[in-house]
Formats: sequence, structure tokens, C-alpha cells
Amino acid sequence: MSIQFDDDKQNKNLIDLRKQEEEDLVDILAEARYGVPAIHLSSIPIENDALRTIEEKDARAEEVAPFKLLGKDIHVAVRSPQPDKLENLRKYFTDREFLPHFYMASLSSLEKAWDRYKEISYAKESKSGSIAISGESLKKIMVNIKNVDDIKKAIVDIEKDNIHTTSHILEIAIAGAVAINASDIHFEPEENTVRLRFRLDGILHEVMEISPAAHKFINSRIKLISGLKITTNAIAQDGRFSIYLDEDEISLRVSLIPGAYGESIVMRILNPKSIRVKLEDMGIEPKLYEIFMKEIRKPNGLILLTGPTGSGKTTTLYSFLQKIYSTEIKIITIEDPIEYHLPGITQTQTDSEKGYTFLEGLRSALRQDPDVIMVGEIRDSETAKIAVESALTGHLVFSTLHTNNAAGVIPRLIDLEVNPKILVSALSLSIAQRLVRRLCVHCKKEKVIGEEELSIINANIEKAKSHGKNFADYGIDVNTPFKIYEPTGCPECNSTGYKGQIGIFEAIYNDAKIEEIIIKNPSEREIKEVARNQVSLTIQEDGLVKVLKGITSYEEVASVVDLKEE
Repeated sequence: MSIQFDDDKQNKNLIDLRKQEEEDLVDILAEARYGVPAIHLSSIPIENDALRTIEEKDARAEEVAPFKLLGKDIHVAVRSPQPDKLENLRKYFTDREFLPHFYMASLSSLEKAWDRYKEISYAKESKSGSIAISGESLKKIMVNIKNVDDIKKAIVDIEKDNIHTTSHILEIAIAGAVAINASDIHFEPEENTVRLRFRLDGILHEVMEISPAAHKFINSRIKLISGLKITTNAIAQDGRFSIYLDEDEISLRVSLIPGAYGESIVMRILNPKSIRVKLEDMGIEPKLYEIFMKEIRKPNGLILLTGPTGSGKTTTLYSFLQKIYSTEIKIITIEDPIEYHLPGITQTQTDSEKGYTFLEGLRSALRQDPDVIMVGEIRDSETAKIAVESALTGHLVFSTLHTNNAAGVIPRLIDLEVNPKILVSALSLSIAQRLVRRLCVHCKKEKVIGEEELSIINANIEKAKSHGKNFADYGIDVNTPFKIYEPTGCPECNSTGYKGQIGIFEAIYNDAKIEEIIIKNPSEREIKEVARNQVSLTIQEDGLVKVLKGITSYEEVASVVDLKEE
């Protein structure tokens, strides 16, 4: 019996080895022989709408698989992209008014895509007629949604008609979340009900309660369109699906975890509009903006962002990439996962099961002759060392690091065994950021400043002035009584008093004094003291500038940074 087991294991290892050899061969032949990019479909989502453009029997016969559809652009994987074959395929898709983009893929990659035809077959047999969520139907729903109350009303109205009710609840939830710019949708089962909540500007808001029966159907539908196992409810599952609104592809990352009363569902909405934030509109003060522009336009160096989850680091990194992108440079990203697709930039996604980690991704990227590399996160010593070495060998490297502030970047890299003498030449800029909610311009009102608040504001201003910073440069007159504002709430802001978010930042750049202290293995406090005399504000000072200009509230800034910090 054990011999048979060993034989099965050996056969499996042999199959895996052959598959890997085929993938490696695709990587070699794609550009060199056929002049098309290689694609590994095992690490990217396959879209049912793309597969629907060709019958399964034809796809298998021609050994092709459409895997992504954005507007009229269709992305097609081909096993053997010979010129005559590509010409025939091009005609096939253009006759159907699509613009095809071809890639070379291995047979095992294609089989992964072909397996998704089972879902399409299931969809055609579905009583509701379709499991897909139509962008057109969402647009019709969005017309009447301006706030959370409109979403609740739409769901209540649809419940009066018990035909397809549960199907429409999901569509209204997604349409409503997109309409009011929510970042996440939560379905949370409890003993006798299911709570529907949205994360709006970083804060969870309860929309309404729905029935467990409706949640059960919504759960199955989400699993089906996300490519998850429908019959499994005892393990956590992650999936993804896309919706098209005009020319925009909105991706939804789905997470399900088992609970005492059913599976909790969270859908993260990745809307390209939220990433199209110009660097100029992110709340970066003018002097700091000049520093950012100077550093990101250098041909080499290491620029690191710090901040907790949800602090906008990815948006800032993407804004940097979009700012410097040109057809004359090659940009490669290694992400986990790819949150937004950026035109003209080579984006790759980590896959721990296949050993494609940030470290392996960085090593592979360096063999692709890049000018700029973005590594989603530096987690270990080896990745840190290679990132630093890359910055020294003519590459501009962007990444994120887990520290509490900009001053913590240098000690953290030294903890990761980066040689301080090398770090001096490699590190260009350390940035810390947080997100705070903007006060609603329609309903904010002036408030009386409390004694403690006034004392903290004055202490921060005096400290800044002692380091040569002039608040007049930021539109603040310290010689007149301060005005600060508080939220009240109105229909325009879902009765929260806030609408939208803005960043607060601090940065430390390598000047002579910072370089001098790095080689001494400094503490975070020592770096802070040296950096105090740099022209940019600390994150506390930047937050208070936005409070005194009426952009956000004192409470918002105090909730994300310690304003009493020495």
C-alpha cells in the first residue's frame, strides 16, 4: 500500500515538473520566437464574459482562451501563436467588433481557463436567466441612489415583489456601494438576521438588515460568479469577479469565512476611478510635493511608504507610477494582489503556492531590464537587501514597509540586515501617511476650541517654529484666533458630517545630516531629531494644518496620529 502511495506521489511530482517546464518554455519562446507576451493563467482571474466570446469546442480545438474583456479590448491566450493562426483569430474577433490582444500560454494554463466553461453552462440553466451582474442594470439602479437611505429604500421596495428579490438585493448593494464610493460591502450573519454594512471613507456604516433566506441565495450567487466552491461552507475562500460600467472595469475581491450563523461575506470594491487620483489632489503640501517630484524623477533610488492597512499607500504608489510613466521607460510591479490595472505597465501578481513571492518576483523583474520596479511590500531580509542593491544599480524602486512613521524606516531596514553604509547611498525618501475624512462642505460648522485642544495646537506650532517652519507658508496666520470645524450631518454626506478622504503626510529625505547618522545605527528618536530641521512638516503638523484650514476635524486627526507626541 505504501509503495502505491509513493508511486502516486512520484507521478504527481513528475506531472508538476513537466508543467513547470512547459511554463518555462513559454517564457522563453513567447517574445523571442513569436513576439507576444507570455501569460500564466493560473495566477490571474478568468472572466466569464471573455470566455463567452467563443464556444468551448472551438476554444479547445484552436487551443485558445479569452481571459479578460475590457470594453472592446479582449485579451486572448494562445498555445501556439503562429502568424497565420493569429491572423485567423484576429479576423474572428474583429468580425465580432472586438480588438484582440494575444499572449502565449501553456496547455495547463489554457485548461484552467477552459474549466470555467462549466460555470457558463450552469449560468445558462439558471432559473434567473443569468448569474452575471450586468453593468447596464447597475447603471439604471445607480441613477436613483445618492446616499445610504436611498439604498435601503431600494431594497425595501424590491422586497415587496418576492420574484427575484434576492437576486436584486445583491445588485442594489453593489450599485449602491459604487454610487456612494463605498470601499467594502459586508454581509454579516447573526442568529436571526443578517446585517448589511458598507465601509465609507474608512468607517463602517450599517445599511439595513436582510433575512437569512436572502443571504443564503446571495451567498451562492457570489460564490458562483467568483469561481468559488458552492458546496463548501466550512473553510475560508477568496475569489474575484468584474463588472463593466462604460469603459471602466470594476473588480470585486470576495472573501468568505465560516461563522456560527453562516458565512460572513466581504466584497472589496476596486474602482479605477478611486485610483485615478492625481498626486496634486492627495493633500500633499506644496513643499513636500516639490520633494516628492524631485525624488521620483531621479533615475535610481529607493522610495518607501509606511502606514497601516487602508492608509492609501497603494493609491500613492500608483500615483507615483502614473506621474513618471512614459514610453521610454519600462515599469514592472510585483503585487499581492493586483488591485488596479495600469496601462503601459507590466504588472505581476504573487502566488505563494507556486513559489512566486515578492522576493522571487523582484529577482525575476531584474532580469526584465526594468527602469522602475514597484514591490508591493518588503517583508524579509532578502527582499530588503535586493531592493537596496537594485536602487544602487540604476533602478528606481518603490515599496512599502511596516513601521509607525517615516523615522522608523531606517532602523527597520537595519533590523532586516541591510548594511547601513550601503543604505546611505540607496535610500532616497521615507514617507509616512494616514487618511482622514474630509468635513462635508455643506454642513460643517465652526466649533468652540476646548482648552486642551488649544494647548496641543499651540504646543505643536511652537515646536514647529523652533525648527524653522513658518505656518504662513501653509495659509495659517498664527497671530489671529484659530477656527476649527466639526461635523453635523446632512443628506449629502449620508448624515456622517464627512465626505471623502484626504492624506496627511510626513517624509524624511536623505540630506547630509541623515546620511551622517545612518552609519551609526541610530534609534527612531535620534532620526526624528535630526529630521526636524528638514523643510517638510511632521505628520502631526500636517494634520493640524488641515484642521486649521477647515478641511478636516481635530478628532479625525487625533484618531490616526498622536498629537501629544514629544
